[in-house]
Amino acid sequence: MDEQDRLDLMQRDGLLVGIASFSLLSGMHFSQFFDPAFILVSVIVAPTFFISSKLLLFYFTSLFVALAALVVAGLPAALFERVTGRQTSDVKSLAIWLVGTMVIAAYALFP
Repeated sequence: MDEQDRLDLMQRDGLLVGIASFSLLSGMHFSQFFDPAFILVSVIVAPTFFISSKLLLFYFTSLFVALAALVVAGLPAALFERVTGRQTSDVKSLAIWLVGTMVIAAYALFP
């Protein structure tokens, strides 16, 4: 690998860490998306899988909200890749995805 490939790889890794961090931040218990998702998980998902522990319900709800934020924030990046004809994710599409997760996390934390 040459130096430019290493630099691109490091930038992509940093962007992916930022995407994951903001996604997890939007799934925290103090997020405004947590309470409606907790009701949904405790009414629909918990009886189906015989989950009775409140702690597990909190963990599954946090994971559900974080994954939902990750998917919703990835939509603009996927549309960008489709419109521009890119075959793989590069720094620009990951930056769009990061901005999307930042917007969702900001909206989740500061309504």
